[in-house]
Amino acid sequence: MRQPRLYLLLLVYMAMPCVVCQASAGDLTTAVLRAASRYSAERRGFSFLVMQDGRVIHEDYTNGDSADRVASIFSGTKGFWCVAAAAAVQDGILDFDEPVRNTITEWRSDPNKADIRIRDLLNFTAGIEPAFSLHGRSIGDRNQYSLRLPAVRPRGASFIYGPSQLQIYSEVLRRKLLSRDLTPERYLYQRLLRPLGIRGVDFREDRKGNPLLASGFRLTAREWARLGELILARGKYNGHLIVRWDLLAECFRGTHINPMFGMGFWLNRIGPESHEIDVEKMLDLPWQWQNWRDGCLCREAPGDMIAAIGSGYQRMFIVPSMNLVIVRQGRNDSRFSDTHFLRLIFGA
Repeated sequence: MRQPRLYLLLLVYMAMPCVVCQASAGDLTTAVLRAASRYSAERRGFSFLVMQDGRVIHEDYTNGDSADRVASIFSGTKGFWCVAAAAAVQDGILDFDEPVRNTITEWRSDPNKADIRIRDLLNFTAGIEPAFSLHGRSIGDRNQYSLRLPAVRPRGASFIYGPSQLQIYSEVLRRKLLSRDLTPERYLYQRLLRPLGIRGVDFREDRKGNPLLASGFRLTAREWARLGELILARGKYNGHLIVRWDLLAECFRGTHINPMFGMGFWLNRIGPESHEIDVEKMLDLPWQWQNWRDGCLCREAPGDMIAAIGSGYQRMFIVPSMNLVIVRQGRNDSRFSDTHFLRLIFGA
């Protein structure tokens, strides 16, 4: 009887350090959060919001700004449209794995585009030229312009981050919603924005009325955090199911070519060979030179962390294991580092 008892005690002893580690990981002290807020403010940050377990535990607004400050989240906009895509799958409007040519029939005669799926558009692996000019106002019909862009790489061979692939998805969604007498904007509002209590969003429509899916939303920190709360609640908001978790979770599944990116969201995938990548600096390189293999945002941050990333270091970090949402907004400052910011919070 002595040996089993010793074995049991040994197991308990071995488990104790893990318990202590988990307790310290969830302990976000006031000093830690103040240090992160100070670092952000010194690099032109004006909003810093931390929510845990559904309540605000820290909130700072600098330079005379307040919680009502509305600011562009730039590519953070992508996350809203990708969550709405999961809702569209739930509603039977589309399927992630259906060929785009089923809806964009003019692609049927193009062998370079025939095997592209809706999923490939949303995770930027369709191989279509990025066309950053779509961000501007000079193109009168962004959708048609994007449909005519060439496939410069085979499907799944490259990660090409840019507005064109989401704009093609916009046209897919537009055509599928015609039978329901809905526009993509109206669908997004009904299925996601209204349940989250977000109103007055600028869709940056072109002259044909097509919204820009890659960028454009202007939100307060608290409004942006509501999308994070939806993710933490596995598709629910205020107790109401908005989108099924099995479909929403597809947004957080990386690809072979870029394990750091799902659909609209970045992932902190940590492994033994992981190296930290500054996403904005990597995206400044031509897509042919980018390398996302074995990358992560911060080794000290939890491995399940999800990030919505907008230009100029607009950030929302979501940590399901800690029931945590962090929003940082500011003016562009290249001195800001996600890695250092996150290390201040999680590495203490």
